[in-house]
Amino acid sequence: MTDFIDTSAPPDHAVKKAAFGPKLLLSENHHLCAGCGHPVAVRIILEVLEELQLEERTIGVFGHGCSGTFNTTADVDVTIALHGRAPACATGIKRMRPDTVVFTMQGDGDMVSEGLAEIMHTAARGERLTCFLLNNGVFGDTGGQMTATSVLGQRTKTTIAGRDAAQHGYPIRIADVLATFPGVSFVARASVYNAAGVFLAKKFVRRGLEHQLEGRGLSLVEILTMCPTGWFVPTNAGPGYLQDTLARDYGLGILKDSSTG
Repeated sequence: MTDFIDTSAPPDHAVKKAAFGPKLLLSENHHLCAGCGHPVAVRIILEVLEELQLEERTIGVFGHGCSGTFNTTADVDVTIALHGRAPACATGIKRMRPDTVVFTMQGDGDMVSEGLAEIMHTAARGERLTCFLLNNGVFGDTGGQMTATSVLGQRTKTTIAGRDAAQHGYPIRIADVLATFPGVSFVARASVYNAAGVFLAKKFVRRGLEHQLEGRGLSLVEILTMCPTGWFVPTNAGPGYLQDTLARDYGLGILKDSSTG
């Protein structure tokens, strides 16, 4: 016979809180805006590092911007590089410590606007790194300006009318570009605006790290994230706006996987 819990009155003892987060995430509190997708992406990365048992041999290189705030809550060895220089810094670390797993985590403003040359040359050299691009199409840390990845029509706090090709040019699809480099081993793009996107993001993060463990070339995982503050939309409209803008123009899925031929 099943014993049922009486819920007609408050319990007479404290109920143990269930913990679902990765142990490498020291705190679920963060300093980012409500509705931001970056915390979801960071949680996924830390979950995979933990599942692959890489805690003791991982070094992260964070770029400047919103993603860099997680250096105090991610329980792995971390350093912060100059704006856009994370791939170059990571290259030095990996070459000096080839036994470690080295990853970079950058926003689109950091990687594709400020550091375009760095990621391109790192890819051209085929460095055995794993790079994570958290792409929301916004310089969220400096006032909401558009970046090199902002798609046509996407609004930001400083360009309410949206990106216009005649005035601002076209977005740089860095993942598509890097997928053509011989030294790049794995390239994929996912999102965190719904459960299916989170599932794919975790799958791609794992595969990107596995390519490094297998001694292959550079791996890049781009994760589309929400920034309702930078987009100047209501917080609860963030996932839908992401789906209608960046996710519409940036195809999701695996762009290159050298391990499958």
